[in-house]
Amino acid sequence: MSNTASDLSKVLEGSNHSKKRKRRRNNKGKSTTQNSPTAASSTETNELPTENDNKKIKFDDDSGNNGDILNIRDNGSSVKLTGTDDDKLIDANLSDETEEKIIKPKKSIEQSTTDPRKAKKMKKVVNYEDSEEDEDEGNNSYYKSKDLSNSQLSKKASDLYEVRQKLPIFQHKDEILRYVNKNQVTVIIGETGSGKSTQIPQFLMPTNRKQIAVTQPRRVAAASLAARVSEEYGCRLGQEVGYQVRFSNVTHPHKTKLKYLTDGMLLREIMLDGNLNKYSTIIIDEAHERTILTDLIMGFLKELIVSKKRADLKIIIMSATLNAELFSKFFDQAPILFVEGKMYPVSKHYLADSTEDIADTMVRSIVQVNMSEQEGDILCFLPGQEEIDSCVNILQQVAPQLPREAPLIVALPLYAALSPAQQSKIFEKLPGRKRKVILATNIAETSITVSGVKYVIDSGLRKVKVWKHQLGLSTLLTTPISQASAKQRAGRAGRESPGKVFRLYSEKTFFNQLPKQQESEIMRNDIVLPILTLKKIGVDDLLNWTWLEHPGQEAILSALTTLYSLGALDDSGKITKLGYKMSVLPLPPQLSVVLLSALDFGVLSSVIDIVACISVDNLILNVGSGNGEIRDEINFKRRNYCPLGCKQGDLIAVKEFFSYYKELIDNGNTSEAKAWCKELHFSYKGFKNVMRVRNQLKDYMMATVRQDDTLKQHERDQQLRNIKLQLDAESLLDDDSDADTGVSKQPLDIPAILKSFLKGYITNTAIGMPDRSYRTCTTGQLISIHPSSTLFGKANLDAIMYIEYVYTAKGYGRNCSVIELGWLQEIAPQLLGASKISINE
Repeated sequence: MSNTASDLSKVLEGSNHSKKRKRRRNNKGKSTTQNSPTAASSTETNELPTENDNKKIKFDDDSGNNGDILNIRDNGSSVKLTGTDDDKLIDANLSDETEEKIIKPKKSIEQSTTDPRKAKKMKKVVNYEDSEEDEDEGNNSYYKSKDLSNSQLSKKASDLYEVRQKLPIFQHKDEILRYVNKNQVTVIIGETGSGKSTQIPQFLMPTNRKQIAVTQPRRVAAASLAARVSEEYGCRLGQEVGYQVRFSNVTHPHKTKLKYLTDGMLLREIMLDGNLNKYSTIIIDEAHERTILTDLIMGFLKELIVSKKRADLKIIIMSATLNAELFSKFFDQAPILFVEGKMYPVSKHYLADSTEDIADTMVRSIVQVNMSEQEGDILCFLPGQEEIDSCVNILQQVAPQLPREAPLIVALPLYAALSPAQQSKIFEKLPGRKRKVILATNIAETSITVSGVKYVIDSGLRKVKVWKHQLGLSTLLTTPISQASAKQRAGRAGRESPGKVFRLYSEKTFFNQLPKQQESEIMRNDIVLPILTLKKIGVDDLLNWTWLEHPGQEAILSALTTLYSLGALDDSGKITKLGYKMSVLPLPPQLSVVLLSALDFGVLSSVIDIVACISVDNLILNVGSGNGEIRDEINFKRRNYCPLGCKQGDLIAVKEFFSYYKELIDNGNTSEAKAWCKELHFSYKGFKNVMRVRNQLKDYMMATVRQDDTLKQHERDQQLRNIKLQLDAESLLDDDSDADTGVSKQPLDIPAILKSFLKGYITNTAIGMPDRSYRTCTTGQLISIHPSSTLFGKANLDAIMYIEYVYTAKGYGRNCSVIELGWLQEIAPQLLGASKISINE
């Protein structure tokens, strides 16, 4: 029997025979003492051993239940584990969607899926595509208010009022109102889960004639909070209470009194109405997260106060941390009101040494807590979507090895890319002996509170985007969290009862390596969009503007250089007509340039389709590196649907994929479209989102013309007609497609499409070298084509353009396309002139 099988047998034995478990634990302690000093140390200190001990994890458990945990390894797309009874190997493809996954003991998936008669029975375990056609916002518990009668809404609100009264914040209602009425700016500190995000806006609603805006740094929080408050208020979502995020506006133009919106949406409203005349109160929630846009909004609000243009405007800054003096000082010593929440004790448990294999350690920890701890849900913090999906899929494979008497694990992913319906599943109560295991990014750190959580498992990591001014590149990095974030995460376990936090790093790491506070976004991110926004409203003295935290001269100059290269600024630094239009689009400046350039090149419809596709996360699902044969088979099938993309790159490929999907949907073949997505590992939900984003982008393009005050009426009418003609003409081209592949019979204007993207991503270009490597045109940095690209492995490419730069073991360009050197000389000759490499090199 293999080592893994042996470990597994002991786990299963141990769950039923405590005496054997105790004797086996002692034996294991002796053997690890001889072979692993680190593990020995952890045994003595009751800490978790490191990944060097592949057979067990020991928790610092007061009850003494230190169970042995099976060894788990994630190979990317395939997980191989030993079966429970017959020692047969499980080698199952991982599911390709991230929905609710109920982890139940079951037989080998390999056995089950070979029999077509059993496929339907196993479907809920192996594949989660079957229910997604109904996964729209109106079908989850948060969005059913539109189906309730007025009496039902009132009854629900009445029932929830008792729950509201028990929230810590509710006891301070009169004090909060007194502070807000007395001061123009109030800073409120309330711990996560105190109820400040849902209750304080409702406290203010009866006395406000105008709208109340509550900003959130994340779309998930804006949507879920609005849904909850609408239930508490007794109205349908989108009536008196609504929300607005990018590509989704669930409000009523006349009825909405309270609006939750992302900071980006409020910033757009500031650009249209700098005085915010339709609002009586602006609430900046989660201010401690210090996003760039939140910082920028505070600067605008400060200037609005100083100018005395809105003396009647009330501003509330809400933070979940004690470090609020910065906000108070910024707003001329605004009063700070601390609302103490009820916190239960949370015991802390550390690894003896930090681990590098987060997925392995996380899953083993989840399994152990599930087997050894009392009832209560588990909240796990992971750095990003990739790690979350990996853990969910490993858990699915581990399920057959768990004892049947253990609680059933319901694995629920939570990250921003999920739809509101998927995200809302974390709030649903589970019947019977089921335990929710929520695997989340830092979105669950402060933005969302989930009842029932008693255990937190913290990886100690997060993903952040970092801008390198010297390289002119932005990359996503996995970095340690701060001590403040670690405390926030731990606190999630003590909201309703005593809890435990299991930190997958050492106590020494916590005190000696984690920074006390996280660096604000504005100090580490690209600030091109904020600078464009300031230019749009006429701010010229950027160095002396009212910054909450000054980003520094280098960052400002870098952003100005980028905007100049995009054509948003002229030689004197003034915003151009193109810059004004860019500021209207709710997109990164680069993509705004792409769309506006596509209009000039006459390929707007095709480019809108592509932009919509690359704006939706996880449209093309990763098969993974551990499943080579299946990956090659799927890639071969995909190539049949993107003959042009195989030669020209990823942007043209996604256009071909989308055209085929749209053809199926337009012809009423929804089931066929779902089957096609499943076969090619595409996200059916993702394509549905693409359709929504695509329609929004068309509306935004029309808005750029309608809101352009520099145009005369006949010019405006002419440009609107031009947009409409392009959209109508190219939609006809899409309808004329091959019945077998869906590929358009009429060729796409590929040069015009790629030149449109080149206009926006001119600095994201690289020249091919004789050794098949590429060097960026701007800095001469080495870069490789990402393995997920259709161009991966292709030789003799003169030049490439990439939409995104990522860094793992080395730098990669993602969403790559082939470009001609002549296009570079045509669009940006100055770039090649200043390039640090020779195009003849």
